[in-house]
Amino acid sequence: MTAKTLAKGYEPQEVEARWRDKWEAERTFSPDLDAPGEPYSIVIPPPNVTGALHIGHALNITLQDVLCRYQRQKGRKVLWVPGTDHAGIATQNVVERRLLGEGKTRDDLGREQFVEKVWEWKQEYESRIHNQIKRIGASVDWTRARFTMDEGLSRAVREVFVSLYEQGLIYRGEYIINWCSRCHTALADDEVEYVPRTTTLTTIKYPLADGSGSLTVATVRPETLLGDAAVAVHPDDERYQQFIGKNVLLPIAEREIPVIADKYVDMEFGTGCLKITPAHDMNDWEIGRKHELPMLKVIDDAGRMNENSPERFVGMTAEECRTAIVEELKAKGLLEAETDYDHNVTACYRCKTTVEPNVSKQWFVAVKPLAAKARAAVEFGNTKIFPEAWAKTYFDWLDNIRDWCISRQLWWGHRIPVWYCQGCYKQFASRTDMDECPECGSGLMQDEDVLDTWFSSALWPFSTLGWPDKTRELGLFYPTSVLVTGFDILFFWVARMMMMGLHFQEQVPFHHVYLHALVRDEEGKKMSKSTGNVIDPLDMVEKYGCDSLRFTLTSFAAMGRDIKLSEARIEGYRHFVNKLWNAARFTLMNLEEWAPQAPQEREAALKATPSSGSLHNQWILSRLEQVKTEVDAAIQGYAFNDYAQTLYAFVWREFCDWYLEMAKSDLTGDDAARKAETQLVLWTTLSEILVLLHPVTPFVTQEIWQHLPATTGDDIAAMPYPGARPECVRPDIESAMNLLQESIVAVRNIRGELNIAPSKDLSVMVRPASEQHAATLTANAEFMRRLARVTSLEVGAHVAPPKASASQVVQGSELFVPLAGAVDFEAELARLDKEIAKSSKDVEVVSRKLANKDFVAKAPQDVVEKEKEKLAAAKERQDKLGKLQERLRGVMS
Repeated sequence: MTAKTLAKGYEPQEVEARWRDKWEAERTFSPDLDAPGEPYSIVIPPPNVTGALHIGHALNITLQDVLCRYQRQKGRKVLWVPGTDHAGIATQNVVERRLLGEGKTRDDLGREQFVEKVWEWKQEYESRIHNQIKRIGASVDWTRARFTMDEGLSRAVREVFVSLYEQGLIYRGEYIINWCSRCHTALADDEVEYVPRTTTLTTIKYPLADGSGSLTVATVRPETLLGDAAVAVHPDDERYQQFIGKNVLLPIAEREIPVIADKYVDMEFGTGCLKITPAHDMNDWEIGRKHELPMLKVIDDAGRMNENSPERFVGMTAEECRTAIVEELKAKGLLEAETDYDHNVTACYRCKTTVEPNVSKQWFVAVKPLAAKARAAVEFGNTKIFPEAWAKTYFDWLDNIRDWCISRQLWWGHRIPVWYCQGCYKQFASRTDMDECPECGSGLMQDEDVLDTWFSSALWPFSTLGWPDKTRELGLFYPTSVLVTGFDILFFWVARMMMMGLHFQEQVPFHHVYLHALVRDEEGKKMSKSTGNVIDPLDMVEKYGCDSLRFTLTSFAAMGRDIKLSEARIEGYRHFVNKLWNAARFTLMNLEEWAPQAPQEREAALKATPSSGSLHNQWILSRLEQVKTEVDAAIQGYAFNDYAQTLYAFVWREFCDWYLEMAKSDLTGDDAARKAETQLVLWTTLSEILVLLHPVTPFVTQEIWQHLPATTGDDIAAMPYPGARPECVRPDIESAMNLLQESIVAVRNIRGELNIAPSKDLSVMVRPASEQHAATLTANAEFMRRLARVTSLEVGAHVAPPKASASQVVQGSELFVPLAGAVDFEAELARLDKEIAKSSKDVEVVSRKLANKDFVAKAPQDVVEKEKEKLAAAKERQDKLGKLQERLRGVMS
C-alpha cells in the first residue's frame, strides 16, 4: 500500500479526540485474560472526587502510561485499573460549603439527605475526573473503573474491618488524638501538617502548696494549665530534687497538683520544669498514663473551654481564654515573662485549622504487628522503593509508628460496621447490617462514625481486583507490578497498603514503588492559587496538545528531583512534536511510489546494509540500535528523563538534522538501487521511532503511523517493541560519521564566526591525521560539498594552505578554509570593533549595577542572580569577539 499524505500542520485537538474515542470504543486497553504474556498491572492512585486534576496528577498519569504502553510493547498482559477516592473530609467540606452558599447546614438536611447530596456531587465530579484522565491520554481499562465506596469495595472494607476486629487488631478506647475543631473529626498523625509560626512563650510561677517558694514553667499554651495534672522535673536535675513529691498550687484553678520526676523532661529547655496536661498534649498523655495522673479535659470538641474550667472561662475559645488567663496571671503577680518563640504549630491538612490534641473514644488499628511485616518486605527486597533514599524514611516511620486512629466524626464515608445493643449494651461487628441484638433481641444502634478514607484506600491493590472473592483478575494481577505515586503519601497510603496487602494476601501489594517528585514553577516555587503560579494541565493540553505536555513532564522527570515547569517549556516541546510531524511528511512524500517488500525480505535487506550500504544508511541503523537499547534500559530503570531526552536528541539532531539531509540526494537521484535502499532505511527508522515514542506521545505517533505504507490499518498501541538487529551495530561507521559531521560543523562555524554569507561557496583543504580519516572524507566529499556548501575539497598529507586561511582541528586532522575572496577583512574588523564596543558597554553597565550595595541588598535574590548571569555572558561574548579579532588579524598578517 502506498503512503498517504499528512496534513500540512498537526492539529492535536481533532486527532486526540478521534483516537481517544476509538481506543475506548474498541476496548483497546482491556487485557484478554486468556492471551499469552506475563501479567503486568498498575492501580492508579485514585484522585479525590473534589474537583479538577492538577499538574501533579498529569505527571503521575503520564509516567504510569509510559510504563503501561511500553510493557504492552514488550508482550506483557497489561491491566491498568482506574478509579476515584471518596475523600471523606475533603468531599464533606466542599459539599458543606456549597450548602452554606444556599444558607443551609448539613444538620438542616439530616444525615440521610446530606449523604444523598454528596452522592450527587460524586456523580458530577467523578465523570469530570474520568474525562480529564482521558484527556491526558491514559491507556487505562475503563471497563474496570472503581470507586472506594462502590458496592464491591464497600464489601471489602467491611470484611477487613470485621476480620481485624475478630483478630483483636481493631479496638475502641479512650486515647489522645489529633482533633480538628473545624472539620469536627479526628485526624491520624500523618494528616497533621506542621506550620512554622512565631508565638509567645509564657513563663509562669506555680507556688508551692506549703508556701516555701515556687516553681517556674514555660508554655506556649497558658489556657491548658486549667487541665494540668502535675509539674515534672528530671530525676537527675539537682536544682529540683528537693521538690519531688511536694505539691504546687495550680494558678487560676486553685487546686493542688504533685511535682513528679520523669526522664522525659529536657533539663536544658526553658526552666527545666514541665507542666503536664495529659488530656491536651500527646507526650503529656504518655507521662500521665505512666504516673496514673487524672485526665482532665478542659477544651471541648468545638475548641471552646468546657465546664471543667472555672465558670468565667466557660464558652471562650482557646485563644480568648489564653488572653484572659495571661491578664489574670499578671494581676496575681504570677506572670514572670513573655518572649517570642519560633516553633511548628499543628494544622489540619485539609482546612488548615490549628489541631487540638483531644482525649476521645475512638476506633484504632493496632498496627505494630502489621508494620513489622511491611518493614521486612522492603528490607529484604520483596518490594523495592525508587529512589532508594526513601526507604530510610519509610523505615523510620514504621519504627516509630503509633496505633492508627481510623474513626472519623463525619457523615460521608464507610460507616463503622459496629452495632450497640440498647438492652444488654453489648457491641457487635458485622459483615452485614444488623436489626436486632443476637443476645437479647433488643434494638441496635449503629456507630455514628465513619472510617478514615485511607482505610479503604489501603485495600486498593486487591479490593479493585475483586477481593474478597477469588477472581481471575486477583489471581493474575496481584501483586501489582509497580505503584507510581508522590513521595508525600508514602505514609498516608503506601505503607498502609503494604500492611494490609501482606496481612490479607500474604504477599506484597506491589513489587516496585516509584516515588516521583513535585512539579514546581520555573523558579522552583511550589504552585498555589494564592501565588498565581499554577499551571493547569488541561489548559496546556488545549493550547499545545497532550503529547507536548506529556513529553515535557517526562523529559524533566529525573528520579528524586523536583520538576521546574513553565509554559515556555511546554511550548518548546510542541516544536518537537511539529518537527516529528514535518519529518513524517517528508518521509511520506518520498515513499509515494515505494512498494514495500514482505517483512522477511525487508529484514534481510536491512541486515545486509551494514556491509553494502551507504555511510548515512549504515550510520542511522547503527544509531537506531543503540537508541533502542538505551530506551529499554531507561524505562526499566524508571529513568524517565533519560528515555525522553535520548529520543529527543536522536529524532531532532541525528534523524532530522543529519540523516534526512543526507538522504535527499538518494531520494531525488537517478540511482534506483540507492534510492530503494534509502527508502527502506528511512521507512524503518521512522516507523521504529514512532513505536519508541508512542508511550510518551501516543496521539501524534498513532496519527502518523496510520499514514505509513505497510502499517496502515494497524494500531500502533498494539505494536511490539522493535526487535534487535545486532548486525547493524557498527562502531566504526559511527566513528566515520562523527568525523564527517565534525568537519561539516567546523566549516559552518568558520562561516558563522567570520560572517561569511551562506550563499558563498568555500574551498576546504584537509591535512588528515590518518589514512582512515583521508579515506572517509574523500569517499564522502559529496556531503561536505552539499551540507557545508563547499565547491572543492582537497585531502592529503601534502596540503599547504595559503596564508590567509582559517583553520580548525577535527579529531587531529587539520581543516583549512582559504579566505581570499570570501571575507572583506577590513569590513569584518570594523564590524568586530562595533560588537566589542557594545559588549564592553554591557559589561560596564551590569558591573556598575552589581557594585551598588543598595541594589544587591534590596533586590530579590533571583534578580541579583540574573544580573550576575548577564554579566558572565557579556564577559564571555567580549572574550570570544576579542579572540576572533586576534585570529583575523593573524590571518591577514
